[in-house]
Amino acid sequence: MYSETTRSLTVSVQPIYLEDQSSPADNHFVWAYRVRIENAGAETVQLLRRHWKITDAMGRVQEVKGSGVVGEQPVLHPGDSYEYTSGTPLSTPSGIMVGTYEMETLNGERFDIAIPAFSLDSPHQKMRLN
Repeated sequence: MYSETTRSLTVSVQPIYLEDQSSPADNHFVWAYRVRIENAGAETVQLLRRHWKITDAMGRVQEVKGSGVVGEQPVLHPGDSYEYTSGTPLSTPSGIMVGTYEMETLNGERFDIAIPAFSLDSPHQKMRLN
């Protein structure tokens, strides 16, 4: 589990390699990731947008930006949490994801919170000793 806190909002991520949806012989590797956002602060906030940077084992970076997450723009009152599951494919057996969520308070203040960098690892990644 990977976690990071910004302004009393904690984002935790658990990546899961999906063997049944992957095809290593075709350089197709798929992960799901479970995200939990917890509001330990005193403000009600809404998640407006997401921005992901997905880097594969070859160093190729794909950026994903969009409204909300999984079709929703959840509102988190103090003490609330929100969870969702999404996924990503890569053409390499490992990679890294990191990003931000754009949040908005009830008074219209917008700010970004960090999504912790997390590793996408499959059992097909060859280990090398340096």
